[in-house]
Amino acid sequence: MDLVIARPEGLYCPPGDFYIDPWRPVERAVITHGHGDHARTGNHHYLCAEPGAGILRARLGADINLQTLPYRERLSHHGVTLSFHPAGHVLGSAQVRLEYQGEIWVASGDYKVEADGTCAPFEPVRCHTFITESTFGLPIYRWQPQAEVFGEINDWWRANQTRGKASVLFCYAFGKAQRILHGIDASLGPILAHGSVEPLNRVYREAGIALPLTQYAGDIPRNDPLLRQALIIAPPSAGGSTWMRRFGDYSDAFASGWMRLRGTRRRRGVDRGFVLSDHADWPGLLWAIAETGAQRVMVTHGSVNVLVRYLTELGLDARPFVTEYGDEDDAPTAAQAEA
Repeated sequence: MDLVIARPEGLYCPPGDFYIDPWRPVERAVITHGHGDHARTGNHHYLCAEPGAGILRARLGADINLQTLPYRERLSHHGVTLSFHPAGHVLGSAQVRLEYQGEIWVASGDYKVEADGTCAPFEPVRCHTFITESTFGLPIYRWQPQAEVFGEINDWWRANQTRGKASVLFCYAFGKAQRILHGIDASLGPILAHGSVEPLNRVYREAGIALPLTQYAGDIPRNDPLLRQALIIAPPSAGGSTWMRRFGDYSDAFASGWMRLRGTRRRRGVDRGFVLSDHADWPGLLWAIAETGAQRVMVTHGSVNVLVRYLTELGLDARPFVTEYGDEDDAPTAAQAEA
């Protein structure tokens, strides 16, 4: 019996009668992490890893019916033993381990294998069947050490300061923004945050994650001299909006794993691209899959066919698994873009 199957509502566990990251409202939703393509409104009951509670309440509403479970602690439901294990993706992200009648499945959610200090690092979980993401499942995707990327961001920021330009860095508001804040040299100058970023910074700080002091960008007058020394963290949706006019002369950049592809920076229309992703690269995916010991691998969202073919050549039972998951985060509304 398959412990997880695809239904119109999402990934369903038949013996447990619950869904994992459903994309349509259901009675019982097990949530791997708080990004918008995995955690959606409308479910009657939510279960997540304990460190992710603050994020889910901040994004879905303080009054959601939410139950939490510490990492590695087990919960039995209809004969299915469920536990959460760190995925290393963002604060509170988890892999879901399911055990039923001696069979063990693990649903990865999104994950990365390089620890970054803003969330619990990825832990491989032994299983018979592994459901893995493949967002960057092509051999071209190989990340440089993140410390080098943070050094490049620092250098870009310094160079802009010498030219009297504000430095606007676009990145996803949840996860990527906090990872950058944790990794850069905050002594270089003031750091401002977009209105969609600052509330999430507070959640991270409340969880004990060390982030430098940030100011809400909307509190700084237009063309204030402080802006010419500042690093401004903003979501991609802010690019090209009227919100950007307050910074006068600025240089902009985008931090994403997609910057690894030629032409992406040009299509984004930014001055600089930094290759930084909260997902595993090609070597990371292969390492994580091997560490599970799984003989069957279900591959979801991303470069599915390439990874399936590669794993099949290695002798694994690999197959695609259709889901409705998307990029690293949901796109903010137009109103949020102006915040």
